[in-house]
Amino acid sequence: MVAGAGTWNAAADDSGPTVHRQDRMMKADGVSVDTSYFTAGGTGRRPAVLIGHGFGGSKDDVRAQAEQLARSGYAVLTWSARGFGKSGGDISLNAPDREVADVSRLIDWLADRPEVELDAKGDPRVGITGASYGGAVSLLAAGYDKRVDAIAPQITYWNLADALFPDGVFKKLWAGIFVTTGGGCQKFEKRLCEMYERVAVSGKPDAAARALLTERSPSAVADRIKVPALIVQGQSDSLFPLGQADAMAEAVSGNGAPVAVDWIAGGHDGGDLETDRVQRRIGDWFDRYLKDDKGAGTGPGFRVTRTGGIDSTDGAALTRGASGDTYPGLTSGAESVALGGRTKTFRNPAGASPPAISAVPGVGGGLAQLSSLGVGLSIDFPGQYARFDSAPLDEPLSVTGSPAVRVDVKAERGDAVLFGKVYDVSPDGKQQVLPAQLVAPFRITPDQQGKPVRLTLPAIDHRFDAGHRLRLVLSATDLGYSSPAEPTTYTVTPAGPLTVPTAPALKTAPATLPWWTWGLPAAAVVIAALLLLTARRRTATPAPDPALADVPLQITGLAKKYAKSTDRYAVKELSFRVEKGQVLGLLGPNGAGKTTTLRMLMGLITPDDGEIRVFGQAIRPGAPVLSRVGSFVEGAGFLPHLSGRANLELYWQATGRPAEDAHLEEALEIAGLGDALARAVRTYSQGMRQRLAIAQAMLGMPDLLILDEPTNGLDPPQIREMRDVMIRYAAGGRTVIVSSHLLSEVEQSCTHLVVMDRGRLVQAGPVAEITGSGDMLLVTTAQEVPEPLVEKIAALAGIGSAVRTDGGLGLLVRLDGATASGLITELVRLDVPLTGVGPHRRLEDAFLTLISGGSA
Repeated sequence: MVAGAGTWNAAADDSGPTVHRQDRMMKADGVSVDTSYFTAGGTGRRPAVLIGHGFGGSKDDVRAQAEQLARSGYAVLTWSARGFGKSGGDISLNAPDREVADVSRLIDWLADRPEVELDAKGDPRVGITGASYGGAVSLLAAGYDKRVDAIAPQITYWNLADALFPDGVFKKLWAGIFVTTGGGCQKFEKRLCEMYERVAVSGKPDAAARALLTERSPSAVADRIKVPALIVQGQSDSLFPLGQADAMAEAVSGNGAPVAVDWIAGGHDGGDLETDRVQRRIGDWFDRYLKDDKGAGTGPGFRVTRTGGIDSTDGAALTRGASGDTYPGLTSGAESVALGGRTKTFRNPAGASPPAISAVPGVGGGLAQLSSLGVGLSIDFPGQYARFDSAPLDEPLSVTGSPAVRVDVKAERGDAVLFGKVYDVSPDGKQQVLPAQLVAPFRITPDQQGKPVRLTLPAIDHRFDAGHRLRLVLSATDLGYSSPAEPTTYTVTPAGPLTVPTAPALKTAPATLPWWTWGLPAAAVVIAALLLLTARRRTATPAPDPALADVPLQITGLAKKYAKSTDRYAVKELSFRVEKGQVLGLLGPNGAGKTTTLRMLMGLITPDDGEIRVFGQAIRPGAPVLSRVGSFVEGAGFLPHLSGRANLELYWQATGRPAEDAHLEEALEIAGLGDALARAVRTYSQGMRQRLAIAQAMLGMPDLLILDEPTNGLDPPQIREMRDVMIRYAAGGRTVIVSSHLLSEVEQSCTHLVVMDRGRLVQAGPVAEITGSGDMLLVTTAQEVPEPLVEKIAALAGIGSAVRTDGGLGLLVRLDGATASGLITELVRLDVPLTGVGPHRRLEDAFLTLISGGSA
């Protein structure tokens, strides 16, 4: 691997150590691989961690985790896999000679870094983690490269052929999403594209398709993965269900390596991915097996997250963990549940339509998380399924693993393709819930028909209450899969009871108490103590300034030191002014002091020096003028069983202000939620929840609206909608301040900018003025400019800086006295293969130039 040009950046939150990031484009067999390298702290050697990203993503998706691991004492390397982000090449689905080989080359690079700990020459101490696509490459790298020392794969696959062609049935919906997310069939390696199109047309996978996907799966090197593995898998996951994690756990532990398995609440279908908890556990895992910290707690051998109830304070699902010392597998503690009903006959409809519905990617997970509360989505059409019920349960039954049943199946002609699921049916029979929205497909060939066959149903963790029934359903169709198009008749006869695993060794932790049961008394004590301590130091609030009565915000000489520091500032000598009708973007890299500034502006913390005035009134905690300020902080809580409108009305009532002052209809019109206001919040998408939170911040129509990262977690259409909300709000003469890291959105939605870096003001003014400032030229070239030539250009008289663009076929040149014509003359003299020279005025470039102190 040949290393290309790199750039260094620094990133930190307002209270943590500085993380240095080096962005570098590397070459692997002629393919560009975009990487970022993170370090923090001292100069000593430390273990390294590679973090892979999910399918359709890029290295940017894992930056936060990389920075956190760097602060914890690791050298961290992230990269965009082939075909994603800014990396080149085709998507080869983790081919051993392509994506997996790239990981080995990245390990080679780490071995040459002076700060990385080595086990031997060329052998760095290294762990790999990642989710989905990145999780699979961690397993594959451990199988192909013996230098890998520990892994933590998340919600990923063991055998991709089994995941997309389970029991010989094509998982068409997920496969189509897979290809579309990758950018279309043309973005894939030719063999993969041809395979997908062949199977998608026929509706049935062939042996060649299975072989192609299997050879690129971790299962192909099962006997070589011999490193400690923390396996995190999602319960709400119809793409890579729990059976995939079971197979990898069995293989790795069979090789003698330590294994722990963690079933989280969410998955590819949605739900809670428990990101903070999981990342803490991954950190502990690497501390134990990379740092050799014997005191690091790696957690139980098996843990499963269980949902039970709703926190009435914020509407969040209450969860608790059940755990055991060892992973029990999917069949531990099997019990038999008798099923009623005799032979059932049903039809596969012509064209396999309409199909039954079980999991719906992106929707099912949110419902699956609340399945224990009786919320679910599943449809079976009359005449297209067989149903067999148990008797009402005498006592509760907790199922952890894969239920199984033996049945005798016959088809009128050809293969019988069936879809099995186990419902939880209420005592009155009016409500049935499909745990985790999961279904298992079965292809029963003619030679298997007419005799009992064992069907293994989806692995779940679900409690069936006393008085409830278990219902086995075998359907002829399912939305997520391909079924035979020809109509036919199926006959199914039970050949035994339903066998359900109970994992009796698991111990369930007590439910976590809502925060307010301990938080409010503790807060009261803290507040009382603070009042006593500060009573003598409080000074009178400065008098209002009549000259600023119509100015939404003026900040003068603002300063705030880090906690327990006498000379390190989060914010220093900050001054700027915001006028009515402006949408002001607050920009800066991580650690610039944006969050600290907003917290002082909202009266949450007190400045060490300087002052903030809103409409001429000095800001202090609890200042009356704060009633004219509305704020949005990510993570607003709503009661999921209430409608959007009811949530807002309840919130306003809690303020104690008159109902007519809420201006509810006006806020709702700006937020643009429409008919969704009448629906329960639990049915909302992430974008709708964000807009509801914005509407809540707009209640009372505050004159100054503060939005901190309002687009986090939103997809591009939702981001566009949020942009429109901000513009509409300011159009009425009010003022909006928005902190965001999405520069393209800031450029389109904001009228003015304040750029901060290291706690100080770098520049303030209209967007057009900032993007147009400086003499930045884009030089495009017919071929990549060598680094030595770039250095010569940067050293020319009157040139401030010169750096290569991300694609390599161009330069960003900042003039510092030279003219454009003079630059062109010099470039021709240096034999640079010019194809064009012109101004380059994107906000991104202006921003990078500003925060680098004038050197792009």
